[in-house]
Amino acid sequence: MQQQISVITLGVRDLATSRAFYVDGFGWKPVFENDEIIFYQMNGFVFGTWLKARLEKDMQGKGLVTPGAFALAHNVGSPEEVDALIEQLAGAGGRMLRAGDAPPHGGYRGYVADPDDHAWEIAHNPAWPIDAEGHVRFGA
Repeated sequence: MQQQISVITLGVRDLATSRAFYVDGFGWKPVFENDEIIFYQMNGFVFGTWLKARLEKDMQGKGLVTPGAFALAHNVGSPEEVDALIEQLAGAGGRMLRAGDAPPHGGYRGYVADPDDHAWEIAHNPAWPIDAEGHVRFGA
């Protein structure tokens, strides 16, 4: 079996508010959008935001839970970029969960929640190189 993720879809309450966070905050460009869903082409998978009510209906009301003990992550090239991106995301409708700092295991990270309380870790790990296409590799 291939080790990969094809699509990550988050349920959102308001598509316009979510769009502002991802487009104005991260600077991402949608590749498809309608009144229910927006897709962003990422580096090797597709990321989607779908109206929560529509996503719940699609799953027949089963399986969708409130965000909890997980975080998506976005790695950047320096600690300064971590702080700048967290500030930018907070200004685009996000909520800072933890300011950037250096954890005991190394690197630098902070957390921000999107408008629907999905947690994002914004991180710099000097041992995890990021190539020109934005692919992160575990270890150096």
